Amino acid sequence: MPTITTTTYGDDKQLFNPELTAELFDKVKGHSTLAKLSASEPLPFSGIDIFTFSMDGEAAIVGEGGQKPAGEAEFGKVSIKPLKVVYQHRLTDEFIHLAAEKQLPYMNAFTDGFSKKIARAFDIMAMHGLNPATKTASPAIGDNCFDAPGIAAVTYSSAAPDENVDSAVQAIQTAGGDVSGIAMAPAFGAALGAMKASGTGLPVYPEYRFGGNPGTFGGGLAADINNTVAFDTSPATAKDLAIVGDFAGAFRWGYAEQITFEVIRFGDPDGQGDLKRNNQIVLRSEAYVGWGILLPDSFVRIKAS
Repeated sequence: MPTITTTTYGDDKQLFNPELTAELFDKVKGHSTLAKLSASEPLPFSGIDIFTFSMDGEAAIVGEGGQKPAGEAEFGKVSIKPLKVVYQHRLTDEFIHLAAEKQLPYMNAFTDGFSKKIARAFDIMAMHGLNPATKTASPAIGDNCFDAPGIAAVTYSSAAPDENVDSAVQAIQTAGGDVSGIAMAPAFGAALGAMKASGTGLPVYPEYRFGGNPGTFGGGLAADINNTVAFDTSPATAKDLAIVGDFAGAFRWGYAEQITFEVIRFGDPDGQGDLKRNNQIVLRSEAYVGWGILLPDSFVRIKAS
């Protein structure tokens, strides 16, 4: 994929034709599974602290004249600090000479494409702790992700993926947590679709066949299929097949402000040389997104051995 878009191809093919109405086919794909399974809230630029509170004991009966026993309680804090996410692209500066109504479709397409990219980036960062662009661990994220050591895991079985889900749910409920949803990699959904009932040979989960993404699993559990779940430094070695947990109650995320779009005409904003010297401009979009896992015990990964 080019890092610079030129406005002409050869001697007679012009990319941005000023005489024709621009129509674009948007090839950018992506959505956020975490956004579908959980709730968001506005975030200040300075971040927010969410306090968790638990009572691990039970209420006590106190007889007449008896002493009141101490109860167990615990306070905790989860800090959510927004991270800046940016996507930018160079193109030759003939673009800025187009009439405003000709520029608008391209700008809208770029902004819409960035919305999808940031949705994917949010999943990749919060699930795996990676910088989406480099596929390397991000120090800014650290252990604030579902691949962190504090998140329990069960070993994936392609022959019985539903039993993997059952094991994950039992582990969460044993720890006193709730389960509201499951995020699946495409391979996990395909494994569900491939399961056949003993004796009849009929599909156990026909709604997951042929790439289906029905939105629920097991009679009402919110579910979504997305390749961000299996995103890794190499797709061939990806470990995560699914994440089960209380996305609705034990996970919080939000934007610090709306997505911004700008046309940069001066300087060297991406390290590829001075814009004016090269007769180029940069289209840039950026946003601030933050998240926090409030109760790590309320999530379990299903991962390959």
